[in-house]
Amino acid sequence: MKKTLLAILITCSLSGCSSLGVQPWEKDQLARADMALDAEKLDLALDDHIYFSKEGTSGGRALAGGGCGCN
Repeated sequence: MKKTLLAILITCSLSGCSSLGVQPWEKDQLARADMALDAEKLDLALDDHIYFSKEGTSGGRALAGGGCGCN
C-alpha cells in the first residue's frame, strides 16, 4: 500500500509541470519590445559597468565565470 501511494505521489509530482509552456496565442505578448531582456538601455549600461568594474574586463556580460580566466 505504501509503495503504491508513493508511486502515485511521485508520478503526480513529476507530471505537475508537464503542461507548462507558451501557447500559440501567448507568443504575441512575449514578442513585445518591453519583454526583451535588454529593453531598458540605461539598465543594460549600468549592468555592463558593474560587470566590468567587478571583473576587470569589458564585454562578455552573458558568460559565466570569474575574471581569472579559469573557466
